[in-house]
Amino acid sequence: MTTIESLSRLFGTLVLSVALVGCSENDGPSSTEEGDVVGKFVIAATASGSGTSTSVLLTADSLDGGEISAEGNGLSNKGATQWVFHGENYLYGLTYNQGNQGNTRSYVLGRDGNMKVRDIEYNISRFSSYGMYKNYIIPMSTGDGPAEMVDANGYLPKTLLLTYLDVENENKRSNDTSTGAYSMEDFLGNGEYVTLSGAEQSGNCIVCGAVPMGLSQYGHAADASYVRPGYERLVKEADGGSNSGAYKKGEIIGTQYPNDCWVAIFSDETMTKYTLAHTDQLSYPCGRFRSQYYQTVWAAENGDIYVFSSSYAKTMTDPLQKTDRDAGVMRIPAGSSDFDNYYCSIEDQTDGKSFMRCWPAGGNYFLMVMYDKPFTESGYAANDLAIFNADAKKVTYVTGLPSDIASFGKNVFVQNGYVYIPISVTDGYPAIYRIDPSTGKAEKGLTVIADEINGFGYMKSL
Repeated sequence: MTTIESLSRLFGTLVLSVALVGCSENDGPSSTEEGDVVGKFVIAATASGSGTSTSVLLTADSLDGGEISAEGNGLSNKGATQWVFHGENYLYGLTYNQGNQGNTRSYVLGRDGNMKVRDIEYNISRFSSYGMYKNYIIPMSTGDGPAEMVDANGYLPKTLLLTYLDVENENKRSNDTSTGAYSMEDFLGNGEYVTLSGAEQSGNCIVCGAVPMGLSQYGHAADASYVRPGYERLVKEADGGSNSGAYKKGEIIGTQYPNDCWVAIFSDETMTKYTLAHTDQLSYPCGRFRSQYYQTVWAAENGDIYVFSSSYAKTMTDPLQKTDRDAGVMRIPAGSSDFDNYYCSIEDQTDGKSFMRCWPAGGNYFLMVMYDKPFTESGYAANDLAIFNADAKKVTYVTGLPSDIASFGKNVFVQNGYVYIPISVTDGYPAIYRIDPSTGKAEKGLTVIADEINGFGYMKSL
């Protein structure tokens, strides 16, 4: 059953089936009696049949084996760009629409073991990254500031745009940009504006990768000396490009400082007061795919902050904007506001290859989605996984993966010393794989009879 047609035929006869294999602390039957708390794994999937595509939220008792089907089961929904699990009680479907607002809904697990949609639907601004802090999910982007801040040329400063989704109280608010406190112009002291990549809670602080974006029209007009000597050719002489590649006269698209890495440490959720940690041993800290900036600044279980740089600036076309720094990892110790002397090159252990994104994998382990070729070669694809052991500074490629990988999931789940990730293949149904970070060995777990697994996690009823 590998084609859409066979999937459709299967849907005509299949009902939900779950086979329990292995065990975990969350395995076993879940009571549905009134008053009992229910725990389930929740899988956001997309399935097609009879010429239509449907997004559903399915539930399962285990990730370690068996299969579930989307036909006639689960809670249908409108889908999402990113499924975000906040703790064990709330699930949000964040929707990204370029240039527009996206509809966001949230969900809880009912005490009957089924997913329930909550009452409020939100319109949120476009986001290029997101993070979580205490009771909030915070989608974010950098965009034009308010009209009252226009300069004499009619240019608007680039400004941090935040949406605070209060998960418990089921409401949302946006940051007040009218005061200028959220200007991203000259954020690093070199005239360039930045966007933020991810938001990681560290104590009461929020730690974000600060990704330099170049000079805006506003910044260039404010001070032409922000253009580095010899970099004048980078200034756009006319409007051009289209969609996400559009640019304006007077801008510099992309940073003039590709050999620098900056991390912003905000004092609280208002995100107006911050300190900057800086190193010139790494390039900027993020993974990239189109307009999305993937979080690569993560806290380990002991509280240390590990800063990963994919050296994505190696893909820039102009030599002035290319980095010569390796994809690598550095560290900000717990409670500190600056890097220590920890450093590890990823490329030294991978024949020059980099990674698209990464996540914590329990303890001081991290899981990375790896490219199959260095950025210096054409046609690279993110079709492999590796474990980074931060204590040993060691990269171990994951074994036991399918040979026909089409894509990896957008999030991971850590439990009982294992890290789980969805994998889609070109010939068959997607499945969730269990990886032992200490060995790098993967085993196939729960198969989902659907087209794609878009997100997954563990939830308990309220």
